[in-house]
Amino acid sequence: MRVLYGIHGTGHGHAMRGLTIARRLQRHEFLFVANDDAPKVLEPEFQVRRIPNLGTVFKNYRVDLTATVRRALPLLWHRQRYIAQVTNIIDEFRPDVCMTDLEYFVPRAAERAGLPCLTLDHQHVITCCRHDLPRDMWWDACIQGLTPRYLFRPTAENLIISFYAPSVLPQYKARIAPPILRESVLALRPHDAGHVLVYQSNSTHRALVDFLRTATDRTCYVYGYDRTEGREGNVVFMRKSEEGFLRLLEGCAYVIQGGGHTLMGEALHLGKPILTLPLKAMVEQRFNALYIERLGYGMQADMLSLTPDLLRRFEARLPAFRAAIATGRFCGNETVFGLVDHFIRNGSLPLAGEPRVQE
Repeated sequence: MRVLYGIHGTGHGHAMRGLTIARRLQRHEFLFVANDDAPKVLEPEFQVRRIPNLGTVFKNYRVDLTATVRRALPLLWHRQRYIAQVTNIIDEFRPDVCMTDLEYFVPRAAERAGLPCLTLDHQHVITCCRHDLPRDMWWDACIQGLTPRYLFRPTAENLIISFYAPSVLPQYKARIAPPILRESVLALRPHDAGHVLVYQSNSTHRALVDFLRTATDRTCYVYGYDRTEGREGNVVFMRKSEEGFLRLLEGCAYVIQGGGHTLMGEALHLGKPILTLPLKAMVEQRFNALYIERLGYGMQADMLSLTPDLLRRFEARLPAFRAAIATGRFCGNETVFGLVDHFIRNGSLPLAGEPRVQE
């Protein structure tokens, strides 16, 4: 069976999810549609067709709304051109089904071609599920939730990958499965060497470095900053390296990160508590942070109001966080592979049960 798979290109999380699925289901033939960061993850192993991507621009630890809109408007204005390009790919590749991980053009071309399309991502936990939100999130959830509701709207079939599982709204055909983890993460043997792993994927701020220097004596290994070597006190700046990052993740006492779901799932699988610093302008990150705190897996904080006392309180609760994490399920690989394989073979998700991959 042939699968045309649209991947959101900002960051590596969407591409790594698609790569893990395609590696596991190699009985099927995958062709990816992606741009920006995603092709360099996918192209070493799979064919990729580059189509412009609706992405988010970050600056100074904020979403640069002006730049994001400036980037999106030309793509949306000429959307019929890009949908036609994907339609041509469909005519050439002749897929049996399509899949989308927060990609705009593939599901619309699939609809035009009369092909089944599966939405597989985390963001639609916002759209397709019921949440009990605090008042200070109501407005942002309403306004920012318009993007996954209308711009990247749910398809007829939806598979939500999430470490938390709120109830699905009855108007959507959707299922929730635990996170998909890379084989390199599954191979890790977690232990506590005492250090802290710090990761900022979208944007950075000097306040975090000052916070780490004053709030803890632990060595803090920091990824994601423009500075990639050297140290300031207990803060060590790290160059990008998957092997080095995973080694430090394996042995850290806890993780400090933004609100990205991929690293959260990996850290929780390894039993690592999380101090999350979500971007206020990214509602998905705020949902993730809310559930990290609500489920007892860690705490959330605002990057611009960090105090040493906050980290001391966080560290005092590490045993309780670890105990809560130990009760969760954070690897959904076999469940997801089985559900995706069922969709590819049948054009729809099963209504109940969790089928395994048929060998």
